[in-house]
This record gives sequence, C-alpha cells and structure tokens, in this order.
Amino acid sequence: MSENVSQSMSYSVTVQPSGRAFTANEGEALLAAAIRQGIGLPYGCKDGACGSCKCKKLEGTVSQGAHQLKALSLEEAANGFILTCGAVAHSDVVIESRQVTDESAFPVKKMPTRVSSLVKASHDVMVLRLQLPASDVFKYHAGQYVEFLLRDGDRRAYSMGNAPHTQADNPGVELHIRHMPGGKFTEHVFGPMKEKEILRVEGPFGSFYLREDSTKPMVLLASGTGFAPIKAIIEHMQFKGSTRPAVLYWGGRRPADLYMNDWVQAKVAEMPNLRYVPVISDALPEDAWTGRTGFVHKAVLEDFSDLSGHQVYACGAPIVVDSAQTAYTAAGLPVEEFFADSFVTEKEKAEATVAAAA
Repeated sequence: MSENVSQSMSYSVTVQPSGRAFTANEGEALLAAAIRQGIGLPYGCKDGACGSCKCKKLEGTVSQGAHQLKALSLEEAANGFILTCGAVAHSDVVIESRQVTDESAFPVKKMPTRVSSLVKASHDVMVLRLQLPASDVFKYHAGQYVEFLLRDGDRRAYSMGNAPHTQADNPGVELHIRHMPGGKFTEHVFGPMKEKEILRVEGPFGSFYLREDSTKPMVLLASGTGFAPIKAIIEHMQFKGSTRPAVLYWGGRRPADLYMNDWVQAKVAEMPNLRYVPVISDALPEDAWTGRTGFVHKAVLEDFSDLSGHQVYACGAPIVVDSAQTAYTAAGLPVEEFFADSFVTEKEKAEATVAAAA
C-alpha cells in the first residue's frame, strides 16, 4: 500500500446481521474495500448496472456513484438502499447485507495468461482456453469470473466455464466469448488473436456460485453464453458427488445458440439427478425444432407453479435475469434463494452514467 493511501482517512463499515467489519479508505467504493479485505459481499458487474450489490444503509453517510435506475431506483435510494459498487463512505457506516462469509472469498490475483486454444463453438461463440502459471494455483468458485486487463486500462469480464478441480491436472480457465460486432475485445478474439498470445487477467470476482450448505432442489437458468458459469457449476456438482436434484433450462434464439448441447446431454446421462430443458424462442422452419419454445424463464414457471422450496441460479442477459427474479419471487421463491449473474454489456454499463446524470 502506498504512503499516501496509508495516511488517508478511512472509515469503518459494519455488515449486519453478521457483524463482520472492514475499513474503507477515503474515496474507495465499499465493494472494492470489501473485496480487498476478503469480505464476501454479494455483487455482479461492479459498474452500477445489475443491482446485485444492492443493500440497505442502516447508519452513516455515503455518496452514490453513477448507476442505472433499474439497478437502484430513486424510490429505493430515498428509502436508504445503496449499491456498494459505487457507494463511497463519508463516515463510519452500517449496512445490511446477506451472503457475507469470509470463507467464500478467495484472494484476487493479477496474472499473466497464455492463450492455449481457440475453438469456435458456434458462428458467434468462441471457447477460449487460457493457460495459467503452474507455480501459483488459481482458486475460485465455480460460477465466478475473471477480468481481462486491456492495455488502455479498460476491462472485460468473462465467467469461467470449467470447475476449479480441473486446475489440478491442467492449470487454466475456459471462457465462452460471444462475438459483439465492433467490440474492442471480441473483435480481437474473433480476428487476430492467436495461440500463445499473452494476456493479463485479474480474479476471481463475483458472488455467483453454488451454495453447498443447502439441500434444496435447484433450477439452473441460462441464456446464451450465460451457460458458461452454469457449466462450471454442473462440473463441480458432479465432482463433489452432489445428489441434489437440478434441472437446467438453457435458452437461445435458435438451436445453434445452445452451442454445447451435446455436452449437456452427456452430463445428463452421467448424472441421475440432473435434467435438461432446452428452450428456443425464434426457431425457423429450417431448424426443424420440436422442443420447447418461448422465453426460457417462462418455461420454468410452466413446470413449477410453486418455487418456495427451491434455489435458483440464473445467468445471462439482464432482461432474462431480471424477469426471472420478478416472476419467481411471485411464484414463492424466497428472495435469498435467487442467485444471479447478469451479463452486462459495455453499452449497458455506459448507460449507467447517463441514468445517474439524468
């Protein structure tokens, strides 16, 4: 820590009901301070766009940074809610937040990585495999993500698509990257990127991972490349010998969007407690699709009218995750049993500033 930072003012942040406490430096976002000190607050995008880090401020004074109104509405802010990813303390603070466990937080590291393989899984999805330094074991929870550190200071976040235990034999992470036309990073991935290229990543980040202290049956909901962290969770469940019932609902516009359908079918054959429901929203006649159709989050409700006894793990486009949370809580799902990771695009993150300034 630099001399300037160490001499700056800091504030105590206490998290209820756990009673855990940490310090936030002057000008430092509460979430950044929590991550730095290994406190496992819930969060997703870290950019004020997803709302995963929303919590109630019980005491103290904070200023709230740029954010989207769908992540934190004016009414919620007036009622004392904050987003820890952008909230900066100006006094000692007490907040109310769930999922705070020191044990859940692995050290965040910056590492050089080498591209070991690039495999196109569909016309617009690349499975990128990164080799990690063998000398330094990378620990993470299935479901978490890493961020690429680009040369201009920008970052791009992608979830690990392989479970942590795979590090033992082959240190590396698998990432599922969808091509975003004009995207600074994905244009490179789908263009000049070659094997052996060196990239820098930082992680792990995110509070989206399997809660293994529960025996409740699970609904795993994925849209598009939101399948990546769900895949890691399924691998982890199989490795741990989990017997919890789980059903995966994976949605795409057309069948090709379910780019690892064969992998899922193979896992279903190996795991007696896993079921799979693929859902397509915009099939064309030439697809000859005979399976479930419509919006993937609605398919769950067609099969489960009462979700009060379940856990849900949802990942993918924000509209899918947000719609699922609203609909599932209305169907009895306890708020604390909905775990999500919204794949927020850079455009959506940029809109956060506009919303805050409006």
